[in-house]
Amino acid sequence: MKSMNLMNMFNTRENSGFTLMEVLVAMLILSVGLLGMAALITGIINSNKLSNRISTATVLAQDKMEEVRQVGYSGMPASDTTTTEDYNSITNYSLYKRVTFTDVANPATGMKTITVTVYWESDNHSVVFNTILAK
Repeated sequence: MKSMNLMNMFNTRENSGFTLMEVLVAMLILSVGLLGMAALITGIINSNKLSNRISTATVLAQDKMEEVRQVGYSGMPASDTTTTEDYNSITNYSLYKRVTFTDVANPATGMKTITVTVYWESDNHSVVFNTILAK
């Protein structure tokens, strides 16, 4: 009887491993998950970059608006004027272009509308600020 038990031990196989198909399916699922994560991370990085550019452009526009407010109504041009600070001309901000437009007598006589627009990425994106100065 002992010999029968030994034979049964050698003939009975335990399923203590993975088949090739199981490994391939697991690799496929893992690959799809990792590719999804890579796409998500790329999207997050691009969104952070855009947010940083918007914040910088906003600060540049605010700085110009502060200059406009300091010089006041009389310090701004007496006729419709556009002033452009082209790319590479703003110190430490070579990726940005700032355009200041003065619209005289708009919305009424004795008022000037000042529009500051900051562009980046070859004018593909922009931030616009407006203010009205009065006598």
